[in-house]
Parts: sequence; structure tokens; C-alpha cells
Amino acid sequence: MRVLGIETSCDETGVAIYDSDAGLLAHALHSQVELHAAYGGVVPELASRDHVRKVLPLIRQLLDEADINADSLDGIAYTAGPGLVGALLVGAAVGRSLAWSWGIPAVGVHHMEGHLLAPMLEAHPPAFPFVAMLVSGGHTQLVEVTGIGQYRLLGDSLDDAAGEAFDKTAKLLGLPYPGGPELARLAEEGDPKRYRFPRPMTDRPGLDFSFSGLKTFALNTLTDAKQQEGDPLPRQTQADIARAFEDAVVDTLKIKCRRAIRETGFKTLVMAGGVSANRRLRQQISEMMTKEGGEAFYPRPEFCTDNGAMIAFAGWQRLKAGLSEPLGIKVTPRWSMEALAFGDEDGHPSSSAG
Repeated sequence: MRVLGIETSCDETGVAIYDSDAGLLAHALHSQVELHAAYGGVVPELASRDHVRKVLPLIRQLLDEADINADSLDGIAYTAGPGLVGALLVGAAVGRSLAWSWGIPAVGVHHMEGHLLAPMLEAHPPAFPFVAMLVSGGHTQLVEVTGIGQYRLLGDSLDDAAGEAFDKTAKLLGLPYPGGPELARLAEEGDPKRYRFPRPMTDRPGLDFSFSGLKTFALNTLTDAKQQEGDPLPRQTQADIARAFEDAVVDTLKIKCRRAIRETGFKTLVMAGGVSANRRLRQQISEMMTKEGGEAFYPRPEFCTDNGAMIAFAGWQRLKAGLSEPLGIKVTPRWSMEALAFGDEDGHPSSSAG
């Protein structure tokens, strides 16, 4: 089965073709970073308009690169949520319309399920069951995964997600958009012993996350440093603050992951989403899992951020289970992963699932 995947949930237009026998045939991505940089963040209306301009040319380019035509496609998957409603509607409208005109089924895919399954695209994929830590711009979640479509939410972000906290703290430091990767690069120059930030919600039971207070702590630290050293701050002080912030986030995520592993008894951890590309986070999580007698799995860096490949793969899983969308265009900007359940207790999708 060959599936075209379309991702337009936020500020990246991603398309890909996944073949159930040959694997990923081709993928293409258009980033809107330059478009939104002038505003310091994503402007939803501009994002939607750019998806409109880019998605069909990208699909044509993709078909050319894969050296196939529409007749050889067996289905289309598109991101139906969560995300920006206007951006989601672009992908849903294009995906559902092309599927109707080509006479093939279409299926809406949950964006976070796409991230969760992205490591399955690698040569050494994880085996069920596992704990998934999903760390993207708008989500920080721990999920118990016993099979495709078998998800139980263990912990969620109560306010700012880790990615949001990275971006907002980077903005406080005056770093260019997108701030998260810039902060991580600056942190490489920082002294880890100069400042220590709190590890939020690690002094109490539970697996939920809260990073808004950490962002406030960073602001207060910056304010105090400017009063002592002047504004603008020396680069070394900025780097020291960035390092303290990054260390606090990484430690918090590591502590919660270790709790989830011990509570479930699973020995496999999957980490996905944009923040999962962070070098220090990967290193710390891998070391922690080795000490726990388990193993951590990640998507390749290009599939950590939003992309069409993860949507094509997740869509294939649902299409082969007999799931598809009726005529009509529907998106779900707010959508719980626990509403996705389908398949049997061994994690095999059921063809009778509805």
C-alpha cells in the first residue's frame, strides 16, 4: 500500500509517500521560519496562506521525485488535528479533495500520533509496549503505548509545554526566532555551575509537567543579572542562564521519564517531537535508560519536527485497518490521543474498527 501524507498543522508544509513494502519513497518539507521571523512567532493567518501556496507544488515535486503518478497511490493521510484550525483546513481540504478525485480513501491523522510513531520509520524501530515522551512546541506528554491505537495518557503539560518554555525564554534572552534551537546552541557556551534553576513538579508525585514557573524564574534571573552587570548582558552571562534553563528542563523530563518507566515496568522509551532533537536531552535520556536496563529510541533529527513522513506512516496504519473518512472536510484543533483507540490487545489494528 502506498500512502501520501500531508502535514499542515502549524508552520511547516510537509508531504511524503510511504510504501508498506519499500518504506519511505520520498518526502519534502517547506519551512515558514523566514515568514514568521519578523513577528517573533507564528502568525496563524499567514501560516494558512503559505500552506495554500506551497502544498500542491510540493505534492507535484514529491511525485516527480518518487517517479510515480497518482494512479499508483492507495490512500491519502492528512493531519486533522491538533493544530491551528486554518492551517489544518488547508491540508484536510487538499487531502480529502485529491482522494475523492483520484478515487482512493482518505484518513485524518492525529498530529501527536504521527510524532509518536515517527521512530517506526527507522531501521531499528522500537517494539511494543513502550512509554512515549512527546515533546513538541505545544505538547509535553507521557503516554503508555501497548500497540498501534492503544494509548493511555500518563502525564501532560498543565501550562507551558517544554518547547514553548524554550522559545519564550529564548525571546527573553533576545535570541532570534525560532528560539529553542538558538537557546540550545547558546547553552553550549554556558557554565553549568553558575546558576541553578528549579526542577518544576519533581518534588511531588505524578507525571504531569509545568514549565511556566521556570520561565518566570528565568525572567527574574535575567532582571537581577542586568541590574548587576548592565543591559545588554555579557554573552557569557546569557550563556550561563541558557545553560541553567536547559539543564532544568532536561533534568525535569528525565526525572518524569524515569518515574513512568518504573511505574509501567516497561524497558523501552520513545522520545519524539521537536524538542527531542536537543542533543543534551538525548544524551541524558539515553544514559538514564541504560542505567534502568532499557533502551531509548528517537526519530532522526529531520523527523523530530513536523513532517509528512510521520503522517504518511500513521495514515497507513489506519488505512490498512479499514479506517477512512467520509466525504466532507473536518478538523479537530483540540484532540485527545486517548480518543484514538482501535485494534486488539496485542496492538494489531482490527479491520472492523470504526
